Amino acid sequence: MTDILFQPYALNGTLTLKNRILMAPLTRCMADDDLVPTQAMVDYYARRAETGLIISEATIIRPDGQGYPNTPGLYTPTQIDGWRKVTDAVHANGGKIFAQLWHTGRVAHPHFFGGEYVLAPSAIAVEGTVPRMRELVYTVPKPATKAEIEQLVADYAQAAANAIDAGFDGVEIHGANGYLIDQFLHYCSNTRDDEFGGTPENMARFPLAVIDAIADRIGADRTGLRLSPGAYFNMEGDARDRNVSDYLLAELEQRDLAFLHIGIFDDSMEFDYLGGTASAYVRQRYSKTLVGVGSYSAESGSAAIVNNQFDLLAIGRPLIANPDYVAKVKNGEALVEYTDTMLAELV
Repeated sequence: MTDILFQPYALNGTLTLKNRILMAPLTRCMADDDLVPTQAMVDYYARRAETGLIISEATIIRPDGQGYPNTPGLYTPTQIDGWRKVTDAVHANGGKIFAQLWHTGRVAHPHFFGGEYVLAPSAIAVEGTVPRMRELVYTVPKPATKAEIEQLVADYAQAAANAIDAGFDGVEIHGANGYLIDQFLHYCSNTRDDEFGGTPENMARFPLAVIDAIADRIGADRTGLRLSPGAYFNMEGDARDRNVSDYLLAELEQRDLAFLHIGIFDDSMEFDYLGGTASAYVRQRYSKTLVGVGSYSAESGSAAIVNNQFDLLAIGRPLIANPDYVAKVKNGEALVEYTDTMLAELV
């Protein structure tokens, strides 16, 4: 039974979603060369407005945050105007949409912004090459100075304000999946010995500063966070990471964010140092609105909500293949199967 998915849900008491199905952030690399959303993106998001909440594809907060080709930005007037066309179309179709704010950190590449280096917590490169541009080998990042970290916090807050100006209903901070904020939270990518490294409190300092700056700027009720307590993507796990996540979740429990979203591709994956799955670990430590994701079907996601594993279900690839996912699930219709070729175009 999937009835629970179609119940309204109040986010932090101020924004009511018409159902519990979220569109997960799905990076498609379809912005134009100035990283402005295209008409194809307007149509793409508008077709999925029946979900309770759309979370946009990851959107970079400033030029040096770019790690993939043609990912949209949210820091120039033309980018803001481009996103306003998207949000207007979603709202016209009765939907709600949050912008996912992104800086890729050591996964960025100087090729995209003409810089000399990329910023990260520590001078530790990620292995490999840039997807879709395999000729670009990842570089050794420059450890961000305190002043640079403070500027990053300010730029995150400005991007959140830009998102509201562009008509978004709120933002989700991308603090997961091996990107900048996540890099501060794991020992394999953060070897600092200053106030931003070495202890759980220090390693969580920058992520919490970003969260608090955005909440102060646009309201905690319009601020969500995606988090990966288990390292698995562009990141190696360390048993000490558990202590960092324990500290961070205790801090988040004291804040009234719109939601916390697990950043995982497959939630059946278990992490030894978390004592099981990422969602089970977070749920034990976080009592407020939690979004589950990671290879769930409508049926298995509904069962997880009934069992209080999480409150909202984010759907990814099936929503690429089925713009009418909500209607199909509600009517018991068969879903179109996702294929990798669908990544090549917006459908």
